[in-house]
Amino acid sequence: MELPIIATLAYGLLALIGGIAAYRSVGSKASLISGTISGLILLVGAFLQFQGVTWGFNLSLIITIALIVVFSLRLFKTRKFMPSGLMLLAGLVTLGMMLSARV
Repeated sequence: MELPIIATLAYGLLALIGGIAAYRSVGSKASLISGTISGLILLVGAFLQFQGVTWGFNLSLIITIALIVVFSLRLFKTRKFMPSGLMLLAGLVTLGMMLSARV
């Protein structure tokens, strides 16, 4: 399995688990919904990439970039590393691995 697929899979799991954890700890329905949807889309994108479907990469790339933007804005607003800084860092690592594989 290629490193970008593993990174996408890990980022998808982190988004999914993070959304559920936010809901359980503070009752954030928005985090539950957005974390579940984005996490599942990333997991589907990783699966499609693994199967050799070319648009799986594009799907994962779009969601990763969207999450980077969202968590950048959230980190700027709250100035708290957890969870926005962690998700931003993980998103940037995932994006870097995805783009380095396409060069």
